[in-house]
Amino acid sequence: MSHTATHDDAGRERTADRRDVTFQEDIVRSPLARGLLAALRVVLGFTFLWPFLDKLFGLGYSTPADKGWVDGGSPTTGFLTKNPTVVDGPLGGFFKNFAGGFWDWLFMAGLLGIGVAVLLGAGMKIAAWLGSLLLFLMYLAEFPIGRANEGFVNPLVDSHWIEALALLALAYTLSGDTFGLGRWWGRKVGNGPLR
Repeated sequence: MSHTATHDDAGRERTADRRDVTFQEDIVRSPLARGLLAALRVVLGFTFLWPFLDKLFGLGYSTPADKGWVDGGSPTTGFLTKNPTVVDGPLGGFFKNFAGGFWDWLFMAGLLGIGVAVLLGAGMKIAAWLGSLLLFLMYLAEFPIGRANEGFVNPLVDSHWIEALALLALAYTLSGDTFGLGRWWGRKVGNGPLR
């Protein structure tokens, strides 16, 4: 006697496949909202990947063409030792100790890892927390923001805060499940910190 698949069999198969994993549609019911979160994820992922590429190859945006890391330039030295908002700030002396050498490797690995994880939608929780830490340190390096005549528009909040909160919101709404590898990754690692 052959077994014909029923609606109940399909439901059991989906339940068995999920292994108690939460997916984005369990949290965000609106398809439009899921699509917008996915778009935000891609844009934010690219904001980490682009500086990695620019600093690596000296693409002429924030890194001059002959100052890329592959040309012997230092991705951290310019920002931490020559940027007036950092150098003249109260924490400038502390942060100049994190310029060059090992810190270049750590900074570039962070930009690449965070950018790739966010773009792919896998490993979002770790990427979000590490990205938030990186953004917080960059915020502290320029602290206090809001100094007169230095291009600041708000005395307390800047884009570092917005990007950090967006990273965390994207991670905890499981935005990688839409147009990303999040569903597949979730089946592998579950709902824990690797998700």
